Amino acid sequence: MPKLKTHKGIAKRVKVTGRGKLKHRRPGASHLMSVKNAKRRRHIRRTAVMRAGKTQAMKAALLVG
Repeated sequence: MPKLKTHKGIAKRVKVTGRGKLKHRRPGASHLMSVKNAKRRRHIRRTAVMRAGKTQAMKAALLVG
């Protein structure tokens, strides 16, 4: 049986916390910042915790227990 490989695209974009949650950057910070108001830009800068529905599939791709 060959070894299972982690999905490198997800591994570069997601960090697993100590409690097993997945942290990621919020989308929308690459361009068109002049259109977005200050509150929205401020929230985009912060990291977010992935929601439960996506977490299970992402953990399977990352080979995290």
